[in-house]
Amino acid sequence: MKGIDILLTLSLPTLILVHLLVAPYTKVEESFNIQATHDILNYGLPISNISSTLDVYDHTTFSGAVPRTFFGALSLAAVSKPVILLTQGKYAQVIVRGVLGLFNAVCLIRYRNGLTGAFGVDVGRWYMALQVTQFHVLYYASRTLPNMFAFGLTTLAFTEFLPATGGSRPRVGILLFVFAGVVFRSEIALLLFTQLAYLLVLSRISLKTIIPAGIQSAILALAISVPIDSYFWQKPLWPELAGFYFNAIQGKSSEWGTSPFVHYFTSLLPRLLMNPLIILLLHPLALTLPATKHTSKDLIVPSLLFVAIYSLQPHKESRFIIYVVPPLTAAASLSASYIWTRRSKSWLYTFGSLALLGSVAVSFVASSAILMISSLNYPGGDALSQLHTHILKDLSRSPRTQRTQERNISIHMDVLSCMTGITRFQQYPSLPLRFPQNQNITLNYDKTEDSPELGEAAFWMKFDYALMEEPGLAIGKWDVLDTIFAYAGIEILRPGDGSSFSERLEGVYRANNVTVGEEGEAPSAEDVKRIEEEGTRNVKGNSEGNGFLDLKTKLMFEEMNKFGTYNLLRDAGRLVTGGWWIGPRMEGRIRILRRIGDEKNWKEEQEEQREKERLKEGEKEDADGVEMAAL
Repeated sequence: MKGIDILLTLSLPTLILVHLLVAPYTKVEESFNIQATHDILNYGLPISNISSTLDVYDHTTFSGAVPRTFFGALSLAAVSKPVILLTQGKYAQVIVRGVLGLFNAVCLIRYRNGLTGAFGVDVGRWYMALQVTQFHVLYYASRTLPNMFAFGLTTLAFTEFLPATGGSRPRVGILLFVFAGVVFRSEIALLLFTQLAYLLVLSRISLKTIIPAGIQSAILALAISVPIDSYFWQKPLWPELAGFYFNAIQGKSSEWGTSPFVHYFTSLLPRLLMNPLIILLLHPLALTLPATKHTSKDLIVPSLLFVAIYSLQPHKESRFIIYVVPPLTAAASLSASYIWTRRSKSWLYTFGSLALLGSVAVSFVASSAILMISSLNYPGGDALSQLHTHILKDLSRSPRTQRTQERNISIHMDVLSCMTGITRFQQYPSLPLRFPQNQNITLNYDKTEDSPELGEAAFWMKFDYALMEEPGLAIGKWDVLDTIFAYAGIEILRPGDGSSFSERLEGVYRANNVTVGEEGEAPSAEDVKRIEEEGTRNVKGNSEGNGFLDLKTKLMFEEMNKFGTYNLLRDAGRLVTGGWWIGPRMEGRIRILRRIGDEKNWKEEQEEQREKERLKEGEKEDADGVEMAAL
């Protein structure tokens, strides 16, 4: 293997892990499998008292719209546990996601090897060059969506349908497709149908091969899924059948939004493939060149037929058709290799080769930019991380009289926080936290939603901290500790324009530093919002002044959160471009609140402790004075 092959091979798992580390948090679509993996790792698989143990599992309380299989979570937990034990529980979520990402990387490399064996080294190289510059596959590869458990299996299945010396192995491919469909995602059945229907029309496969292989693999998949999932859900269950009935028969998936029939072809599929030359040049060329047209049809036609039929489903998302990215990219690599191997024959091929190299480079830059923007979509995960930092600071400042006492700290997390990054892996004790010495701390996390309790003052009195999108909904007196920013679109700034982020920064700084007044009165959450808005208007009115633009002042504001780094980079870029800038627009999404009553108690206890120490010091001085007088 040459150096370029080693580099391309290593780049795939490396970039998948980079995408994981840059965006380590998860969203609600991924929550079932990541929470289930956590619960299996932490609570185990009980043999006795099964119901009582499973009651603490997340799916018992938050079951979701449809039940999902535990097979993927069980597999991740089994493979991840040795590594997690070695790291003593640190980075557990990253390890679990890394295992899934590396599995998908191995499957894609196996597919590349199949292309190399069938069509030559250059085809395999161009496939990898195109694949590692496609954002969505790299980004989703480590995400615990059911689709991404199925993705690796479908990629391996496509490998078995590639022509190779000694013939293909369609039976193995059918087994993998059926297993992925029965266990993880029912739409894989449609993908298998289009693949087999195409081969049947061309008389490349027979029903004698399809039917026995399909029945055997379906029985095997059901024998695995039904017992496992019936155990975890505590009732006879085939999850994908329930999911198919909910989404396809009842049409409930439309409740999450609908798109026109052509949406996959005009929007989502081009985004998945990333490089515009794939659709505009490489696919048309592959379908017309005599050397590649038959093979490219084998890769393109079944895939596009699957997308076309699946477009009848009103609810559309990229992850539903992500399985066709490898074969469509493979078809593009056929014509890319054709152009590259003839680059010295004419200026047209030379120009085409340069265009290919340029498109790969541009796609890589675009993919990297999208990654940075996508990492800003998880304010909930960042908010909980920041809250833990604030709790540790508060505990370190607590009076000595509290440091040997048991302390229960209750945290309320609202819907947005839980949907944008919070998982059980981030909660203590799953997440190791270094509490100050001799402190026995218990953290309780609450995810109450859509309950009448949220409108009762007694409910909020239970909590010491809260993560809130709308701080005004938190009844009582609260101090805003921090504001977590998130992506809110693209901003275009011209010379003389203020940044939407900078305009809000001083207002947020003022709101975050609201404290109890001189007479003991505390501002409400609505007061905090009003103070922030007033601060924002003041900055807009004085955007040409020097005070806010002073670097020292600005740095003080920037230290509030990690998005200050982006803000400084943006302003440095504007200095270079003369004031022009195109980039993410950031808005405060989640406030970290602390109930003021506890802070007042801490301060009062601190004052009492200091007073006692002063009295003791005074008594000692008096005693020393009496002793000196006696002498």
